[in-house]
Amino acid sequence: MSNKEIKSFDAIVIGSGQAGTPLVFKLASHGQKVAFIEKEHFGGTCLNVGCTPTKTYVASARRMWEAKHGEELGIEIPAGAKANLQKIKARKDALIKKSVDGIAQGVEKNDNIDFFKGEARFEGRNIVAVNHELLTADEIYINVGGSAFIPDGYQDIPYLTNESILDLEELPEHLLVIGGSYIGLEFGQMFSRLGSKVTIIEQGDSIIAREDEETSKTIQHMLEEEGVDFRLGAECVAAKNNGLDGIAAQIRCSREGEVDIKGSHLLLAVGRRPNTTKLQLEKTGVRTDDKGYIEVNDRLETNVKGIFALGDCNGKGAFTHTAYNDYEIIAENKFEGKDRKVSDRITTYGLYVDPPLGRVGITEKEARQKGLDVLIGHRPFSRIARAKEKGETKGYMSVVVSAKSKKILGATVLGVGGDEIISGIVNIMYADSSYEVIRDSVQAHPTVSELIPTVLETMKKL
Repeated sequence: MSNKEIKSFDAIVIGSGQAGTPLVFKLASHGQKVAFIEKEHFGGTCLNVGCTPTKTYVASARRMWEAKHGEELGIEIPAGAKANLQKIKARKDALIKKSVDGIAQGVEKNDNIDFFKGEARFEGRNIVAVNHELLTADEIYINVGGSAFIPDGYQDIPYLTNESILDLEELPEHLLVIGGSYIGLEFGQMFSRLGSKVTIIEQGDSIIAREDEETSKTIQHMLEEEGVDFRLGAECVAAKNNGLDGIAAQIRCSREGEVDIKGSHLLLAVGRRPNTTKLQLEKTGVRTDDKGYIEVNDRLETNVKGIFALGDCNGKGAFTHTAYNDYEIIAENKFEGKDRKVSDRITTYGLYVDPPLGRVGITEKEARQKGLDVLIGHRPFSRIARAKEKGETKGYMSVVVSAKSKKILGATVLGVGGDEIISGIVNIMYADSSYEVIRDSVQAHPTVSELIPTVLETMKKL
């Protein structure tokens, strides 16, 4: 093809997730002509099928829980609360639509942004095809995200993913969840609270195996108290379609032998994969690892000059906040002369079961595995006045501190407000300050956070 048939831009951004969207507007604000490609809907996973919709469901599930637990705090609530999944879904859809429409309007009004709806694929190092058009730019930013991993053997089974389960308008009678990690646990608890029977099947001997054993056991116990059934150590997991009778998960456990568990719906929550297979990256020379993640350096550039990868597809983080930080690294290095790096980032995240888990840095288990000389602070929520006053005493908080440098290396807050409370510890870690700063601080009473200084006053050697 001749050059006349190729449209030239200053930059091409593939994907409208939490890195790609702000980057498009930033590039355009600096006068660059940008091609913006999105195959499905503005906002990526977080906005459409991730954080926003799931947390609206978590909020509805919390309302159901409260309706059934008034008596504990002296409130007599008449029986009969019922979840209307159609209304829950409608609320979720309205929230998403407002945000998606806002992005669409911003793109439409910006003369420096040319939007292309379709699936992008490379036809050369700096040539991208979308629909029947060819685009070229010296700088190309890939932000294609990730999606649910579907293991072999489920192709003929009517399974659900974290995306399709949000389209249901009737509650599952019995939801089978394959995978006892973050996504499976969130959906398991929320649908249990909304009224479904839930069974979570996990191949490992514990749920969320990357966390400390106490975290895994505490969350499992919390959910079991709410009626969620767990089947752990499922060495072999398969499924069969029973037609009108629903689905049966076939598991072989070391304790129970072979078991068939029948359910009405099946949710696959066994991991994520990057959406890189259809990009034709082989035509660029861009390297990927054996799982398909695009390899990048500390400033998010691939091995091919001018091609960058941001968000979930680069394997440097699997969260909205890490994707947005990828955008900040690119934007500030490019336009503000900074030298921000991925390795400057401290790992932090939440698990939005209720009560939630807030995590930052390393766990106690990791400290043991690495043989680190550390101090551990620990306190159960049952010994926190504010938690007792709220009637929510499940969980604990712990902090890992370097015995030598006195710097906080990690923390876990599993309990009421844990997802928010963890930010106070995150801030101390980014400030590179001694744990003594927060230990000696004066926190407001009565709060859960006021016990963090107390935890740091009573630390012990690992």
